[in-house]
Amino acid sequence: MPLTPQDIRQALLEEIAAAEPRDPREGSLQQNTILRRVTERLNLPRDIELERLVLAEWYWLFNTGYLAWGHDINNTNPPFCHVTARGRATLEALSRDPGNPAGYLAYLHSLAPLNPVAASYLAEGLDCYIGGHYKAAAVMLGGASESLVLELRDNLVRRLGELGQPVPQKLADWRVKIVLDELQQFVEARRATLPHESREEFSAYWPAFTQQIRAVRNDAGHPTSVDPVSPESAHASYLVFPLLAQLAARLREWIDGRMG
Repeated sequence: MPLTPQDIRQALLEEIAAAEPRDPREGSLQQNTILRRVTERLNLPRDIELERLVLAEWYWLFNTGYLAWGHDINNTNPPFCHVTARGRATLEALSRDPGNPAGYLAYLHSLAPLNPVAASYLAEGLDCYIGGHYKAAAVMLGGASESLVLELRDNLVRRLGELGQPVPQKLADWRVKIVLDELQQFVEARRATLPHESREEFSAYWPAFTQQIRAVRNDAGHPTSVDPVSPESAHASYLVFPLLAQLAARLREWIDGRMG
């Protein structure tokens, strides 16, 4: 399988996490050490094009604020470098943080599949996120979330047709918020038929569709302030999205099976 920029980024972040001294007074991060470790980790042949891919991802970490040059005032230049506050937030949950798209997507796919539309919006949203374009990232994640909601609606409409049951009129509304509310009412009315685990997940995570991800998306798409989406709110939305995808998948299974 060809090496991707996401693979390289993940390898760089993991080697940075492993090499960073716990106490900056006891050591430093240095460019040559990290690049050598990544080259060994990925078992790269002596290929200048692959090496340039590694260099591009390495410098992208600096351009987007995950790393900064220098160790202290006495050692301000390369090869010395250090992890910034933004980089540290990613390293704290590296295996599933949106700042590490490869790990994030692996974690997401371990919980639930995504339809092609949701996957395409999410992929572009992750590109926006690591580039620091948080308003764009919020809009793309909102699109992915809405795709999950509409997929769930379509599954429900199809299943009701198979069962010969009436389809709630509001499910055909063009406004996603109306569809969300109608889906919530439908599930709540049949809550007793949900598996116990899904009942708990529904109570915990369904409100995030409207209260967090969609709210952030609307703030970005219809701004009322100069900076409507903070890095923290975008980060929180991306962290909760895999759990929403898992909930949507379980609700689709329920619709196709035990729904009554």
